[in-house]
Amino acid sequence: MLCPYCECKESKVLDSRHIDSTSIRRRRECEKCKKRFTTYEKIEMVPVMVIKKDGRREAFDRDKIKFGLIRSCEKRPVSISTIDQLVDSIESEINKMYIDEIESTRIGEMVMERLKEVDEVAYVRFASVYRQFKDLNTFVNELESILSEKDKKEEE
Repeated sequence: MLCPYCECKESKVLDSRHIDSTSIRRRRECEKCKKRFTTYEKIEMVPVMVIKKDGRREAFDRDKIKFGLIRSCEKRPVSISTIDQLVDSIESEINKMYIDEIESTRIGEMVMERLKEVDEVAYVRFASVYRQFKDLNTFVNELESILSEKDKKEEE
């Protein structure tokens, strides 16, 4: 690590703190000029490519997931911090898979299974766009499946 003041290569670490699960903040002191400076280390993640339904590939973008969740949760009692936690959870799961590519349909399923536990109305909104319900019967079938799952949970 080069000192930003004298460009000496030698420095010692005075303090290290974890910022989050992928970043560390280090306070350093230059061995030559004795000035202190801060560095940040971040784990470099391998970019994951998303395979779209039409076969195109694009880089994974957590903001697309967040935007879709915000739209689904509009006018619902779901906080932005909850949405951020959902996105973090999905991104973390994808990174733990140690894969180079993932299908967009798998990401959509991950979003839906988490969203169903947070808000059922937001889930139905997301599902209606994601699954592209063709007619009212398909939509009603999805609602019936949600209600039957809810009844099973209440019986337990």
